[in-house]
Amino acid sequence: MNVSPLAGKLPPEELLVNVQRLVTCYYSLEPDPDEPSQQVSFGTSGHRGSSLHAAFNEQHILVVVQAICEYRSMQGTTGPLFLGMDTHALSEPAMATTLEVLAANGVEVMVDAEGGYTPTPAVSNAILAYNRGRSAGLADGILLTPSHNPPEDGGIKYNPPHGGPAGSRDTGWIESRANELLRTRLAGVKRIGYARALAAPTTYRYDYTGSYVEKLHEVVELGVIRDAGLKLGVDPLGGAGIRYWGRIADHYGLDLTVVNSSLDPTFRFMSVDRDGKIRMDPSSSWTMQPLLARRGEFDVAFACDTDYDRHGIVTSASGLLNPNHYLAVAAYYLFSHREGWSQGAAVGKTVVTSRMLDRVAGKLGRRVVEVPVGFKWFVDGLQDGSLGFSGEESAGASFLDRFGRAWSTDKDGMIAALLAAEMTAVTGKDPGELYDELARELGSPVYARIDAPASAAQKQRLKELSHEDVRQKELAGEPITAVLTEAAGNKASFGGLKIETPNAWFAARPSGTEDIYKIYAESFLGAEHLACIQTEATALVDNVLDKS
Repeated sequence: MNVSPLAGKLPPEELLVNVQRLVTCYYSLEPDPDEPSQQVSFGTSGHRGSSLHAAFNEQHILVVVQAICEYRSMQGTTGPLFLGMDTHALSEPAMATTLEVLAANGVEVMVDAEGGYTPTPAVSNAILAYNRGRSAGLADGILLTPSHNPPEDGGIKYNPPHGGPAGSRDTGWIESRANELLRTRLAGVKRIGYARALAAPTTYRYDYTGSYVEKLHEVVELGVIRDAGLKLGVDPLGGAGIRYWGRIADHYGLDLTVVNSSLDPTFRFMSVDRDGKIRMDPSSSWTMQPLLARRGEFDVAFACDTDYDRHGIVTSASGLLNPNHYLAVAAYYLFSHREGWSQGAAVGKTVVTSRMLDRVAGKLGRRVVEVPVGFKWFVDGLQDGSLGFSGEESAGASFLDRFGRAWSTDKDGMIAALLAAEMTAVTGKDPGELYDELARELGSPVYARIDAPASAAQKQRLKELSHEDVRQKELAGEPITAVLTEAAGNKASFGGLKIETPNAWFAARPSGTEDIYKIYAESFLGAEHLACIQTEATALVDNVLDKS
């Protein structure tokens, strides 16, 4: 992908979204239920889209929330629903619409006590805390967020009583019912006015911030960070956790500087991403330029995306850590320093996450559980403690608390960020230095992702590939040791193809939103070998698709 001339710079005025138009379109445009791009579609993280394209509008929220109400009733979920939103411009109107439907359906709802923003992990943690020890009257949650997507997007996702992202069975039913309601012009949708919904006896105020912050010491050793006197920096990226950092610093006595406290739905304070779009992605060196420019001021610095389920870690010597590198360091540190964890607790990773995690797990004597892409596949393991740490290559992770209990079954960018400070305080080395030590012992992999064009038919063909479609025995000079279409950890299909050799691998998966497929590849034999892997992988997949 070519680098935009705007990459790494503050956006020009013409790149900023027109917030008034965005909100007007949310209320004014009506989606066409027969147009696929305007239907409700749950991907790996809920339904997302822009109101400007009739892909995320009031009618979408009305039908999705009504479908959730009906689904939770079918499942016997009768406890409170924890409701949160991030700082995208469409999240606030969607929040109001959501509350109107929930109140009309008689659902008990927990909204932020101060009417503020709520990180995804704070909602997950609240659900788990409420449900602990209960077998009936369980709570669940809804989050209004498109994660790190550009400012013009909105999103909604459902977290069932397990506290993590809804599984395919849940979202399949909700999506189908929502589109049915859309086709019948909202027949069956219950709704009351916003003022009535706010004042309804079923609407409760909940202190998300206090509840989350006051328990943080259970999952990260914050006293050790304080006593070490580390200088910490954080760029909130204008996201949902922006008010949390000050509370954390005050509560635990940390020397923590918030480098930018701006809140603006245009996100004009963000440096532009590689492709010329504004995107609140803490794993991108282009969007993290403002924090990188100040890295010398801090022992460790970090950022999270807009709903705070992803992390970015910055050190003065290493700059922005590659997400796969930090996952390896975090897993090694945690399993070496959490005496309260079960000896049987495993390392969770997705099929496109670095094999460095496998080598770390081998050094630790821990199992690896490899699952398809999507954090929903880690939920059960985190909930029952059989997974101590789970991570994915897109800078998402969560882990058990210090006593081996589930903390968040959704990704938690805040604990991943604060863990970087803990490991620096305990070891005297920052995460970049710790990774260098691991790499010297276990090997230093190079990892990359490339995109290639694919038609809808070819993308479908890629999802249906089997072992018989791959005839060759070697890849980039090494024997092929495995051809996979199912994740090794749970035998679930990941909708693509993965080929492994002794020192490398690649995985090809179709995009859910664009006419492309993605090739993830990694080699422990260097950049030239990785390039060979990519070339042969592209040729192999194209050859298979050409026969479709």
